[in-house]
Amino acid sequence: MDVLGCLHYVCTPMASIFRKPTQKGRSPFWFAAYTDARGQRRQKTTKLRDRKAAQQLADKWQALADNGRRGTLTESACRQVVAELYEQSTGRPLHFYTVESWLREWTANIAGSATPRTVVRYKSVVDHFLSSLGDRAKLPLTALAIEDVRHWRDCAHADGRSAGTSNTWLQIISMPMEEARRQGHIPLNPADGVKRLAEKAREKRLAFSTEQIAALLKGTEGNDWHGMILIGALAGLRMSDAANLQWSAVDFTSGLLSVTTAKRGRKVQVPMHSTLREWLKKQPRGIGKAPVFPSLRGRKSHALSRSFSRIMAAAGIAGGASREATGKGKTMSLLSFHSTRHFFVSSLSAGGVHADIRKRLAGHTDDASHAIYSQHELASARAAIETLPALKGAK
Repeated sequence: MDVLGCLHYVCTPMASIFRKPTQKGRSPFWFAAYTDARGQRRQKTTKLRDRKAAQQLADKWQALADNGRRGTLTESACRQVVAELYEQSTGRPLHFYTVESWLREWTANIAGSATPRTVVRYKSVVDHFLSSLGDRAKLPLTALAIEDVRHWRDCAHADGRSAGTSNTWLQIISMPMEEARRQGHIPLNPADGVKRLAEKAREKRLAFSTEQIAALLKGTEGNDWHGMILIGALAGLRMSDAANLQWSAVDFTSGLLSVTTAKRGRKVQVPMHSTLREWLKKQPRGIGKAPVFPSLRGRKSHALSRSFSRIMAAAGIAGGASREATGKGKTMSLLSFHSTRHFFVSSLSAGGVHADIRKRLAGHTDDASHAIYSQHELASARAAIETLPALKGAK
């Protein structure tokens, strides 16, 4: 060894360990003595009882201080020491997530608790968010700032997404951030610091009148759309749920329709109105998964909507149009098949049915279990359904 090597060996600080005396003897924990990055001698408890483990930790602290003094200290080295200390103390490994690894893991974990459609939607939002971050997606999760989330939201809006869509995306990306906060990976949820964009008021879709429902029924006698209109007006089913209704969902004994909705993946039970029940009994009954409306099953929503628009036009019903605040000049029809669902809810309201029962019949509740009725609730639900007006033209 040359002279410089000897001097370096002699001058390099060494870490040592000791146990402090107490009134009852000595502390059960080993303390480390080491020289920090400023050249000052420090003493710090290792919170370890094992001598060998305490000396190893003290040596690592000294190595970090040496690197800091030489200007070669890295963040990864610090995280490694913290992780080792955490594992020694708890027996569990400590995970350090990047923004990307955390969001990917969260997306994978929700697959078992959400519908496939929801998972696809969440993954799409996560992909868009990570793309907007660029190289910052590889940074530690703790490096994600409020400004990153705000910039992403503003860019999405500037690219043509409506304020409502941008706010929904913000809500979605806040979910994994809040989960990270709950698990202790980050101190604060950065999405919480981003305010929602102001949404422009827009017209809502209208409900059909009783006369309009009668005109639609008259114009569809003898085809599947006749039953579809009855299902929408007297059971409140959405178009895709009605078009894909199976005979296994129709129980004449209990008088219930049991449907798992495509939008939320929830099972909803709706008592059958007497008019709807009698119409269904007249139809050729299939078994199990056989469709109630064979000519409409499996058709895309846009194709069904176009067909229904033609039915409306033939019945002399103008759909009307309202420009949405989407930034792209899109319009929507104020009257559509969904207006049969609005007819269902508004008619229940006009019949004096309590808001809670209306929500549950329409499947609007956030609690999936509330869409399934207990025996003592069925009487109220059936009574509510029978408040719906008699529909002329139902055959």
